[in-house]
Amino acid sequence: MWIHPIESRYGSESMRSIFRQESRVRMMAEVEALYARALARRGIIPEEAADSIERASKEVSVDDVIEEERVTKHETMALVRALSRKAGSYGEYVHLGLTSNDILDTVMGLQIREAGKLIVRNAASLLRSIIRRGEESLDIICLGRTHGVVADPMPLSMKFAYWSYLVRSSLRRFISALEEACVGKLRGAVGTLAASIELGIQDPLGVEQEVLSSLGLRPPELTTQVVPRDKLASLIVSMSLFSSALDTIANEIRNLHRTEIGEIREHFEEKQVGSSTMPHKMNPIGSEKVCGLARLMRSLAIAALENIVLEHERDLTNSSVERVILPEAFLLLEEQINTLARVIDSLDIERDRIEENLRSYADLSLSERLMISLVRKGLGRQEAHEIVRKISLRSRRSSKRFLDEVMQDEEISKVMRREELEEVFKPESYLGLGREISIKEFESAKEFLKEVLPNG
Repeated sequence: MWIHPIESRYGSESMRSIFRQESRVRMMAEVEALYARALARRGIIPEEAADSIERASKEVSVDDVIEEERVTKHETMALVRALSRKAGSYGEYVHLGLTSNDILDTVMGLQIREAGKLIVRNAASLLRSIIRRGEESLDIICLGRTHGVVADPMPLSMKFAYWSYLVRSSLRRFISALEEACVGKLRGAVGTLAASIELGIQDPLGVEQEVLSSLGLRPPELTTQVVPRDKLASLIVSMSLFSSALDTIANEIRNLHRTEIGEIREHFEEKQVGSSTMPHKMNPIGSEKVCGLARLMRSLAIAALENIVLEHERDLTNSSVERVILPEAFLLLEEQINTLARVIDSLDIERDRIEENLRSYADLSLSERLMISLVRKGLGRQEAHEIVRKISLRSRRSSKRFLDEVMQDEEISKVMRREELEEVFKPESYLGLGREISIKEFESAKEFLKEVLPNG
């Protein structure tokens, strides 16, 4: 039975496998083997030693390491001993010139790289869904709302365009932070490479470059015993920002799903149950999950920022934190992305309800247009604003429609004919460039996807 939801409930098995202890041990052993091979090429250790260590790296298991760690109370040394035992007489060459974080930071870089690929792929799928649903909505007119109150009318596609922008910009920021964070290190106890030079390695930075390149990682600019944690913090912060963008989208879906609005709804399966006691309930649970997980994601950014500060050339305060926040950040963000993609793919757009709400409040939504029309008739902007404001107050107090009060207003009738007012209160002709802006964003997003995933 699982304890933490990321063990089963949140995130994919593909993502979980990257952070499982089996994968961690395999990656640690691979780094040791590649480093030994690089030393053998330079004549520092025998070729046979590199061959034996490589074979041992494929044979060593989690159980082997756990058994050793019971004695050593040190994870990396446990791996070194397990490898050494399996490498036989050549085991003495394992980990020669390295320190623990040469292995651990390089493995963390590998985990980040592999997990990042999944985030990019899944986020691209979400973005495609948003574009598709947005293009389907170009000709649907809905009410805009600010402060939860009716504002100007707008194409429904503008909502999807905004969501597209949020995901596109978040993904771009994540990719940039990911590229910076995909680093490793092989520079020894305090980052000086002194042990490597003492061993007679003529090009210790060349060894690092060779090993890291074969792993698909970049070398760092400078390290202490550890890779500076600012790049990791930047990555986690970018993921928290991404999470908050998804929170924004999901929160809008939840609000439009409300019974009294009902313009967009999460799809509800035939046999799905919304409440154990209220049979009618069809709740936006996918969007609610996305919003809830965002709260956790934002908390991880604080922990990552705290981890930047270490004593002298390193201490261990960051280690326990990173064991928690790194898999959590990737699994929770992945869960948000995949959940929201499913929600948007199957989103029910209630055209009848959108039109009903528009008919009910179209007159209020066009108060700005009425004010502009009065200005075009020669009134001052402030004067026109005050006239329309007073009419809206009168409408609220009298419970009459705003449009009826406008038609009966003496000041307005002096400057505008009834047929002119009727033209003012047609929402379909007061959409500005909303449709064009939506199309432009969807095209920009498509081009961005070609950059991110050139092979689809």
